[in-house]
Amino acid sequence: MAATRSILLYPFSVLYGIITGVRNYLYNSGILHSVSFPVPVICVGNLTVGGTGKTPHTEYLVELLKKDFKVATLSRGYKRATSDFRIATPSSTPLEIGDEPLQIARKYPEMLVAVDRNRAEGIGRIMEEAPDTEVIILDDGFQHRKVKPGLALLLSDFGRPFYKDHMLPYGNLREYRSNARRADLMLITKCPKNLNPVQKRLVLKETDKAPYQKLFFTSISYKSPVPVFGSIDSDIRYFDLTRCSGSGIVLLTGIANPGPLKEYLQKFFGEIVDLAFPDHHSFTEHDINSLEAAFNSIRSASRFIMTTEKDAVSLREMTEIPESLRSAMYYVPVGINFLFDEKGKFDELIIDYVRKNRKNSRIS
Repeated sequence: MAATRSILLYPFSVLYGIITGVRNYLYNSGILHSVSFPVPVICVGNLTVGGTGKTPHTEYLVELLKKDFKVATLSRGYKRATSDFRIATPSSTPLEIGDEPLQIARKYPEMLVAVDRNRAEGIGRIMEEAPDTEVIILDDGFQHRKVKPGLALLLSDFGRPFYKDHMLPYGNLREYRSNARRADLMLITKCPKNLNPVQKRLVLKETDKAPYQKLFFTSISYKSPVPVFGSIDSDIRYFDLTRCSGSGIVLLTGIANPGPLKEYLQKFFGEIVDLAFPDHHSFTEHDINSLEAAFNSIRSASRFIMTTEKDAVSLREMTEIPESLRSAMYYVPVGINFLFDEKGKFDELIIDYVRKNRKNSRIS
């Protein structure tokens, strides 16, 4: 069940729902216009605030498509200090383009990664700068109604599904549950790996999906930790978790829900000290002092610092981190797995959409 807040916030939720409802009505009725583009546009989004796994699912789409198509990604660049259109470069920083776009750009340096608060203008700029682009992945653009995507993916966390949530600020919904009908594909993310068919049918019933919508289930896949300060271009020294039973760690996170990562790491480490910050946190020198104190408090003979791939992007920008901490810092990469042997079905839907529509990939 999604977390709710004080009942005193409920009237504000009603007001917020009216405002978003009127806005969606204006778009649905054609009073406000959505723009379509002559290039395949895949939107990855959600109805709730907080992490539903958009970045690992976006990266999955990139991995799926980049072998056969020229891919670009476009996002708002959450919490960046700029607001205009920007293309990621080797010298880009989180303050310029945001931590998640920078993570994608560093992982796929051959791909165009752009940010723009106005996604419609951003798509136009991408087609000007890279007219041979064959598909654009729109990260977190479900509420950006100015753009009409060719294929809309709606993500919902299994542990806090949209259909059991309430409008902001009482709940976590950005818009009414009924707007899930705008999605072509629904993905229930962060599912237990042992989700059974009975649970699957219950979720299928509660989503109340339309006949034209397809529903998929994914789980998180954690990979071997990687040094935060290792060279991106050099051979990466992977961390052997199976040999860490007598070790302790500081779990340093700035994400919406660090619980699943902590639960995973508890299988390998006997001592874990939590140091959790809000989502998209910009680390400060004071935070590093707190990290050093937490690190020194670990009683185990072997000590490490584990963080997320998104947080590693911001931490690499900091010069205040002493070498004693740098050498102990690792991030845990995240991937996704499709449940019920439906990976092939999902992949086929995505590839078929791009292949059938890329012939129009040119400026009108």
